[in-house]
Amino acid sequence: MDLSYAQHLEDFHLASVFSEQAEGFYIDVGAGHPVADNVSCWFYQRGWRGIVVEPQPRLADLYASIRPRDISECCVLGAAEGEVDFHDVERLHGFSTIVPEFAESATGFGARYHTRKVPMKTLAGICRDHGVPRIDFLKVDVEGAEAAVLAGGDWTHYRPRVVVCEALAPGSMAENWLDWEPFLLERDYEFVLFDGLNRFYVDRAEREILARFPCEKAEWLVVPHLGHTNRAPFRDDHPDHAFAQELTGAFLALLPKLDREQLLDLVLHAEPGDLDAPLTADDKARVLARIFPGEKFPEESEGARSIDAPTLRAYYAAIIDSDAFRILTGRLSMSYDGGQILD
Repeated sequence: MDLSYAQHLEDFHLASVFSEQAEGFYIDVGAGHPVADNVSCWFYQRGWRGIVVEPQPRLADLYASIRPRDISECCVLGAAEGEVDFHDVERLHGFSTIVPEFAESATGFGARYHTRKVPMKTLAGICRDHGVPRIDFLKVDVEGAEAAVLAGGDWTHYRPRVVVCEALAPGSMAENWLDWEPFLLERDYEFVLFDGLNRFYVDRAEREILARFPCEKAEWLVVPHLGHTNRAPFRDDHPDHAFAQELTGAFLALLPKLDREQLLDLVLHAEPGDLDAPLTADDKARVLARIFPGEKFPEESEGARSIDAPTLRAYYAAIIDSDAFRILTGRLSMSYDGGQILD
């Protein structure tokens, strides 16, 4: 393995038994981002495919662009089909969960969350719907709801060869595998490894995998880890640093020429407020602090403050159509579009 993408070397441990297998099928429940902290990404890159289950649309929608062979299910899995409250945690998407106390624990890290209804399917149901022939590994990381996911499986017709479950509660990191480990053991799975975060189980019928599976977790630095780096344009130890710098420059050079709807989408991408709610004074203050902080751009700030708009979205749209914002895009792009050459 040349690069681990997973949070805790889960892919490295799985690769110890599957690396020679050119094709395979996984089910990744609580898949998260298709690359960052992702257990199945390394396998996809080598020709595998599978079902990824992720209830946060912003993350689930990325699979169609980054991993188009995968089947993406934007839902949660549980013991029965229906609908359930899902708690989206801002910024710390890994804390998002159907368990309210775990979402509440994220507020201790300065993150807010909001609750919405999402569809709930079962593990057996998605296997049946997609005609799953074989599951090489099942990964479950659902912030405290692992027992419900496992309970919704058909362990006679759809038996994963290997099961990986997060075994510690989010935030507190308390042991929680006693909630679901007996369920797996009763279905003839054998515990093989605890990596400090996850527990691995192998179907007892898979004697070859049992013989090859590591008994101890690997040393953290056994392989380069994508988690060692962040923000590729700024970190020269990131494997894509040089190309990321080129792309950043190309994007900034093209910024003034972007279609206005595209530009609006970019500007709104990190906006936490309700875009279609009535505009408030707090909304205006937040937008101005973000784009035209008064201590640096007093005239631009005053001009933007005077804009009258019914909603936050309309306020942003009016700002990006202003002369001040157009000049802002020129300031950002001038070192990359030939206007100002700096050595």
